[in-house]
Amino acid sequence: MGLFKRNPFGHILFLKKWLIRIFGGFTHRRYRGFNELQIEGSEIIRNLPDSNVLFISNHQTYFADVVAMFHVFNASLSGREDNIKDVTYLWQPKMNIYYVAAKETMRAGLLPRIMAYAGAISVERTWRQKGVDVTEKKDVNPDDTENIKIALKDGWVITFPQGTTKSFKPVRKGTAHIIKQHKPIVVPIVIDGFRRSFDKKGLRMKKKGILQSFIIKEPLDIDYDNDTIDEIVEKVEYAIEQHASFLKVIPAEIIQEQEELNKTRRWEY
Repeated sequence: MGLFKRNPFGHILFLKKWLIRIFGGFTHRRYRGFNELQIEGSEIIRNLPDSNVLFISNHQTYFADVVAMFHVFNASLSGREDNIKDVTYLWQPKMNIYYVAAKETMRAGLLPRIMAYAGAISVERTWRQKGVDVTEKKDVNPDDTENIKIALKDGWVITFPQGTTKSFKPVRKGTAHIIKQHKPIVVPIVIDGFRRSFDKKGLRMKKKGILQSFIIKEPLDIDYDNDTIDEIVEKVEYAIEQHASFLKVIPAEIIQEQEELNKTRRWEY
């Protein structure tokens, strides 16, 4: 790799690689040490093509979820079997991993701006502005959809289709449109424990000794030509276990805990 070789977004790969190494080294013990990350399905990661893969996941913190995915993906590609032992897997990380994030979040401070260089695709939320839902939705920025297209063509893209860290919120139809238009392999991921481990942003540890779970599922079976947008949305909701039917099997105390947490939140992406 040339010293100044760039990816399709103009980021210098040499700098991006060192950012991933440094942040990965600093954050490793958050998932293996202070807390433990229980992983299932790492063999699925190893069997994926190098590009046009879309990961869909529920969402619990701004950054800790994505950082965990960088760890798990690279560990799996390096031959780790459902674990992130020995952080040397980050010495030669997969360089074409991207994640979709709200533009206002990635501009909120120096650290998020630096982290954005590691692979953020910043998008403008049409339904929310400065932490408040808006009644008049903005038009989708065509540059945002084009950037997601470019990222899928180049590699893997992580997205959180609910667009929020609150549980059981509707999946946004924009994700279904991306799936139908670009026909990626869609890999669901279900996470848990991050909300208890970290603060809302996912930058500060809130509690130690938490067992975090990270389940990678088989790619979705999607008929890109015949499935409707609503049908794809429903498949995504079931896959990431955020469909309303899952509320029936969740203990009442967990739902109450989630509601109490939501009352204290002022902003999200």
